[in-house]
Amino acid sequence: MTAQRQVPNHIAIVMDGNGRWATRRFLPRVAGHKKGVDALRACVRHCGDIGVKVLTVFAFSSENWNRPAEEVSGLMELLAMALSREVPQLHKEGVRIHFVGDRSSLSEKVRHGLAQAEQVTAGNTRLAFNICFNYGGRWDIAQAAAGLAARGEAITEASLDRAMALNHVPDPDLLIRTGGEMRISNFLLWQAAYTELYFSDKLWPEFDAAAIDAAIADYAGRERRFGRTSAQLSGGDRRKKAA
Repeated sequence: MTAQRQVPNHIAIVMDGNGRWATRRFLPRVAGHKKGVDALRACVRHCGDIGVKVLTVFAFSSENWNRPAEEVSGLMELLAMALSREVPQLHKEGVRIHFVGDRSSLSEKVRHGLAQAEQVTAGNTRLAFNICFNYGGRWDIAQAAAGLAARGEAITEASLDRAMALNHVPDPDLLIRTGGEMRISNFLLWQAAYTELYFSDKLWPEFDAAAIDAAIADYAGRERRFGRTSAQLSGGDRRKKAA
């Protein structure tokens, strides 16, 4: 078990590598996404068990619509299946679900499913689980600015922060990307300003509890200064966490 003092409050994950996992096994890419759901289920449970309070995952980016139509259709079907199968269990485990992203281009059936999942789990407090679906960091900043402008509010750093799609949780402490790529791919561009980044060569379906613990152990050894010097960090704790 990961020591409580080492656990980040908020972990964000770019779940990359489902398609490659399937291709290497001569399976259709959708099979990799199904395996990825299994890995995500285990990840949510493990994060709840070790004391993580917020988990945010990149499930479907606004750029993913450019993928082959068959794969996009399969992902939508997988989402519908996951909503019916996974939400009741997540509710039992005290997980509150938030779907973050642009819902305007989603079907009415999918939008209803997302809203229902949020409503059912709204009272849960064990773990806030943000699923970024049809999300992009640039979209998030643009919608926040547009909302402020429409309301006649001044656009400042503080007002933009309040208008972001993830304004209900603190910024991530740790952002993990699996699959061997070293970029954040338009994910949480505003929120990740001071987030620690961790890149793993493991494909997402292979990223298990031990891999999560390894990422957290790496994070725990870092010095988070937030623009200050080492000498300014109070209490001798050089792993000072964001509020």
